[in-house]
Amino acid sequence: MCGVVGIHAPGQEAAPLAALGIFALQHRGQESAGLAVSDRDGIMVYKDLGLVSQVLDERRLASLRGDLAIAHCRYSTTGSTHWENAQPTFRLGPRRSVAIGHNGNLVNTRELVAELPGGRERLVGTTDTEVLTALLSDEPGADLVAALTTLLPRVSGAYSLVVMDEGRVIGARDPYGFRPLCLGRLPAEAVVAERAPASAVAPSDPLPWGEEVAAPAPVAGRGWVLASETAALDVLGAEYVRDVEPGEMVVIGEPDGPRSIRFAESHERLCVFELIYFARPDSYLLGRNLYEARRRMGEVLAREAPAEADLVMPVPDTGAPAAAGFAEASGIPYRDGMVKNRYAGRTFIQPSQSMRQRGVDMKLSVLREQVRGKRLVVVDDSIVRGTTTRQIVALLRRAGAAEVHLRISAPPIHHPCFYGIDTSIETELIASRLDVPGIRDFVGADSLAFLSIGGVLDAIDLPRSRFCFACFDGDYPVPVPYDVASHKFVLEPAGAR
Repeated sequence: MCGVVGIHAPGQEAAPLAALGIFALQHRGQESAGLAVSDRDGIMVYKDLGLVSQVLDERRLASLRGDLAIAHCRYSTTGSTHWENAQPTFRLGPRRSVAIGHNGNLVNTRELVAELPGGRERLVGTTDTEVLTALLSDEPGADLVAALTTLLPRVSGAYSLVVMDEGRVIGARDPYGFRPLCLGRLPAEAVVAERAPASAVAPSDPLPWGEEVAAPAPVAGRGWVLASETAALDVLGAEYVRDVEPGEMVVIGEPDGPRSIRFAESHERLCVFELIYFARPDSYLLGRNLYEARRRMGEVLAREAPAEADLVMPVPDTGAPAAAGFAEASGIPYRDGMVKNRYAGRTFIQPSQSMRQRGVDMKLSVLREQVRGKRLVVVDDSIVRGTTTRQIVALLRRAGAAEVHLRISAPPIHHPCFYGIDTSIETELIASRLDVPGIRDFVGADSLAFLSIGGVLDAIDLPRSRFCFACFDGDYPVPVPYDVASHKFVLEPAGAR
């Protein structure tokens, strides 16, 4: 999924703000993290494998100076988990220097590589983001904005980008807006160089030292932030302004404030899985608070698939809002039946199946006294491959649960995603191979039910036309070639995985 942040902080150091913002988006990617910063003379990039707190520590941030920055945390959908594939990617090209952080996945990577003089030999890593960076550094155009305006219409797939040169940061979303990106305004900073003469102060200016004292001459104005989710704005104390529209670029870092450029017509199809699972519950998407949307999904699920049970419990943490809604609608008491290790990451976004399996054992522990002898309704947000759910049911059985009734606050995932989720092999998806009774038997539950697509739409109260449901219904808004060009390792030599 990846998280991206872009910062313009006039008169301040942007790197610590960008690091704080991307820390709030750590749930979107745990494989690597990085930051690029500009002091208006040049771009410096630092990135590494690991979590944000491990990569962007105080000592490192102190050396990254400038009032412009972009940051990224990675969840791999194209390219292996190597240092060379960490982002932001950077290229010092013949026309311009550019750094990019990318959330999404392109479906015409092979065609884009063919445009690149020298082809794959020009690439150090194996990500679609590096292909974009190399093309953009060479793209004709008077400046970065002009180059993006001509390049992006040739790019197909999902992308929410933060792009930086020495003098500006640009946020851009693909014409379908598969992945979120929002604009916020940073709070004013009381950075003062010297006091201004009283005659320079307008009567309406704030006088923080009292009315008898002249106001300070600020060297720092209010800055701007681009981020994948509103949760990153909150941690920065920034005011949400609006979403970046599909097919739009927003430029920050220029003297006159943000500038909007439309490079394509909007055909909005936001990934509905963002509302179901990926984004933080305290974020807002399309005007909907995601905790409340997920709680309502649980309410609808209780009406669609009731169960006779003693307790409703979530699979922590992402199943909690829907479990609360199920309990409220059903009248069955809510209890926590499992404890999550707060230092374990999301098992779904681990890059390999073996790591996902180990992650469940490290991540969850059962509260035996709560579940022993009880009939449980266990609420989770999704079943992707089925192996994690199977382990959870087994843990509950060993702890003495009398019955386990699984309720899933999403429809069955029948089809792979090519727009930024690492499920590009259909045979990995249990719902593509088994019907609901077959999945129930595989995971070992007494009963199993999924929320319907109609139930999702009832909960979020928005038209279906605004969302991509491709993983549920197979309707891909952007045509996808079903060959190696759509594979995660398309840019890697045979056998290099």
